[in-house]
Amino acid sequence: MDTVNLALDHILNLVSIPSPTGFTEGAIQYCEKVLEDIGVHFIRTMKGGLSIIVPGESERTRVLAAHVDTLGAMVKQVLPSGRLKITPIGGFRMQVIEGEYCKVHTFGGNIYSGTIVAHKASTHVYREAEERTEETIEIRLDEVVSNEGDVEALGIRVGDIVSFDARPVLTPSGFLKSRHLDDKASVGILLALLQSMNEEKWTLPYSLQILISTDEEIGYGGNSNISANAFEYLAVDMGAIGDGLSTTEYVVSICAKDSSGPYHYGLRKQLVELAEANEIKHAIDVFPYYASDASAARRAGYDLATALIGPGIDSSHAYERTHKDSIDATLQLVKLYLSSPSVCE
Repeated sequence: MDTVNLALDHILNLVSIPSPTGFTEGAIQYCEKVLEDIGVHFIRTMKGGLSIIVPGESERTRVLAAHVDTLGAMVKQVLPSGRLKITPIGGFRMQVIEGEYCKVHTFGGNIYSGTIVAHKASTHVYREAEERTEETIEIRLDEVVSNEGDVEALGIRVGDIVSFDARPVLTPSGFLKSRHLDDKASVGILLALLQSMNEEKWTLPYSLQILISTDEEIGYGGNSNISANAFEYLAVDMGAIGDGLSTTEYVVSICAKDSSGPYHYGLRKQLVELAEANEIKHAIDVFPYYASDASAARRAGYDLATALIGPGIDSSHAYERTHKDSIDATLQLVKLYLSSPSVCE
């Protein structure tokens, strides 16, 4: 099975499904269809995520977690001009969404397209540029509207979800450009991994639980529905790229520490040694403004050894990019980890 290209197919499909935190039904339904086709047992949690169980030789359970929720926004106000003010869902700077196409999803099921623009966008009218904030960024609807009443007649109201168009592109050179690779890249990896496990009839030394969470971008993440037999928890998310960091778009990133503190030393050491012994391209980094599903589980009080890995993603929480080599490296490391004896026995 060509697991890497299968993962890329899932990622391209997933990023094209709008799923800001609080509006993840479409992406979850996609995952459920894949899981049904594989024939693995899963349940839908009350929070709207998925818990997947794969039995192993031991009832002791390793947990893998990834999140399907993404950044987005919500209608905050209908302006007298017929434009919309928004409030962010998740953490991003307003300038990284300026000029993006978006969709407004109404309670009535209608979807309206628009563009995210600055109020003072025109250089022919306004002499000075304004700072990009919630007060200065607006949605310009692709509808004939000129006042609040016109907008309300469309069924648009405060609280409606706004999704950002992902604009996914897979280049001939192997680059995957898209919004929402955080963390749909890793969800695609885990779905492809499950299909590979099923086809190749893996025998796991420990049982496996995969959590697909739906609210990681707002800080909760996979902090519930964790198996009572769980003892290790590996968040498969993303590696950030920037000044002072080692992660690139071609490696699997292994996080030593993020804003929630250091990850389990022994588990991190095992992941690094597996990567080194098998010549998997990897990088070890510290991310000061980051937290993961594993961070959420720790903060919820679970007694688990936790770690964090993922493909290297450039321009995280903006228009992101990675390379298929990074997807491959992450797949390889997760496979090796699941087949290896635990250091936490």
